[in-house]
Amino acid sequence: MLPLPALTSAASTRRGIYSQERRHLFLFPSSPQGALRHLRTRSRLTNLSVLLLAAFACLSFIYNLSFELSSPFYDAHFNYSTPSSILTTIERNERLTSLDHLIIVPGHAIWTGIKPEHAWDEEFWTLEDYQKGGGRISAFIDHIKQGASLALEDENSLLVFSGGQTRLLSTTTEAESYLRLALSLNLFGSHHSSALSPFPRATTEMYALDSFQNLLFSLARFREVTSRYPSQITVIGYEMKRQRFEELHRAAVKFPAQSFQYIGLGPLASEKESAKARDGEFHNGYKPYTIDPYGCHDFLLAKRRARNLFLRFHPYHSSAPELRGLLDWCPSDPRGLFHGPLPWETSE
Repeated sequence: MLPLPALTSAASTRRGIYSQERRHLFLFPSSPQGALRHLRTRSRLTNLSVLLLAAFACLSFIYNLSFELSSPFYDAHFNYSTPSSILTTIERNERLTSLDHLIIVPGHAIWTGIKPEHAWDEEFWTLEDYQKGGGRISAFIDHIKQGASLALEDENSLLVFSGGQTRLLSTTTEAESYLRLALSLNLFGSHHSSALSPFPRATTEMYALDSFQNLLFSLARFREVTSRYPSQITVIGYEMKRQRFEELHRAAVKFPAQSFQYIGLGPLASEKESAKARDGEFHNGYKPYTIDPYGCHDFLLAKRRARNLFLRFHPYHSSAPELRGLLDWCPSDPRGLFHGPLPWETSE
């Protein structure tokens, strides 16, 4: 009789049976201890870890996606809308919802007076050292007067005085003080509707810390008051800041040039003061914004921090949700312009 082939020898047969039993035990362990020893083998432990991490990642993705889609903030176009907890406290006059012209008067200082005769007295202004003298107070008052005059001329406009609580010695904001000064000087005349709402088409934006935020936050404030965004913007300020607003800030928020107007008022009291102010504007304003259009890096960011002395948080992520992307935009390349959708682009 011929010998059995090597593959079918008794020893190999026993090994085969043993291997099959071992594989069976790996796949179907007979006890919890056996299952634990099986899972603790190095290769299986690694594979199990990868599997668990993958499963966790999938579950996390599904959860986040379901949260976004079911969240009250979700909106089909801009992904977010104003939360109902805020909307339930709002009751707008229907007249305000038809306004389409935003008039902005950026603040530069804080008026602390209460009487009309206090308006031109430096003792009733909280000023930086460089703002004292030189006719700057008269310039501030001219800006306020021009804003009030333009608002009275256009019944479809909303006048926004913009500026935060930027002075350590003040308990109020630039914006509030400007509106209070306008009312003290009776700039709205007989158009006062009541003691509670002296002029319904004039309001304040009390969080801006620089000129770029004067523009962006005033757009958000317009949305709060009217439930919409403007189709036209007019900014009133120093003539020397025209280029900063027209060329840089307007472009940064992508507002149409044909719908944007800047009214620049004349020089300060003396030519020397005017020349000094123009030089300061170029080196401390215009030039830095050419490098950092959104003011969120280095020099311009440091200025914002220095002015946010009272740790104010603006509300516009909730009340102007369409601007969330722009409000948070701070590219690693400081010159990078915002590329997301904006409400005024969709209406063009």
